[in-house]
Amino acid sequence: MTVKIITDSSASIPPDVVEELGLTIIPSMIHFGEDVYRDGVDLTTEQFYERLTTDKTHPTTSVPTPQSFVDAYEKLAEEADEVVVITISQKLSAVGDVARQAMGLAKKRPRVEIIDSTWALMSEGLIVVTAARAAKDGASLDEVMALVRRNISRTDLRMAFDTLKYLERGGRIGKAQALLGSMLKINPILCLKDGEIYPAGREHSRSKAVENLYNFANSFSHVEEMAIGDGTTPEEADRLAERLNDKFPAERIFRFKVTAAVGAHVGPHVLAVAILGDR
Repeated sequence: MTVKIITDSSASIPPDVVEELGLTIIPSMIHFGEDVYRDGVDLTTEQFYERLTTDKTHPTTSVPTPQSFVDAYEKLAEEADEVVVITISQKLSAVGDVARQAMGLAKKRPRVEIIDSTWALMSEGLIVVTAARAAKDGASLDEVMALVRRNISRTDLRMAFDTLKYLERGGRIGKAQALLGSMLKINPILCLKDGEIYPAGREHSRSKAVENLYNFANSFSHVEEMAIGDGTTPEEADRLAERLNDKFPAERIFRFKVTAAVGAHVGPHVLAVAILGDR
């Protein structure tokens, strides 16, 4: 039986990887005032960051439409027997609820199983990629789901910021609320724990924040997959990937752009490292 994988645009999986693995990406909705766009479809990531840094209107996001999942289910019914939907953390977005709602609306669909990754960005994306590779190699639905659940606990993420204002505006700041109100200029380091945003440190310069990410990657005894992403600072991400070459081959590190679905909440100067491995 053929198994296909669906995920949401928050995973920020590079387009060439999406194409290679035959992934279906469901776009979140991006709002600039009354202008509404499908993440990565009507508005590219580059266009989003250009508008984010120049438009006086602060963007907001909303879950994908149920119809986008219905369309995906009905299309995949023609080519797959079973589908696994891997979503962003339920504590950050109700994408999983929309995916379930759409199951009852589709006129024709394969068997669908929905899993909350408890992650976002490429920590979610690495789980999706490994699942899609297994499915492409002939793994059964149960085998794919077991792999996903096993890798959820083997994944971690760190994000460096120059400001928390975007998270605060978007209401996604979670436990990192404790970092607000400091009179000092800080570069917060955030992580996800049990699907929720938590503070993982604070640095007094950007260079020290990047060093924090470098040390995070080096804390793993074994790295199976690594991804480094940015919003608008690709040179900075490239330098970090080169520094980590001794830990994990730079040519195998996924380089990703933080898509608008997350970029609206983290801002243009986010730098993120996601790892699938063991400590």
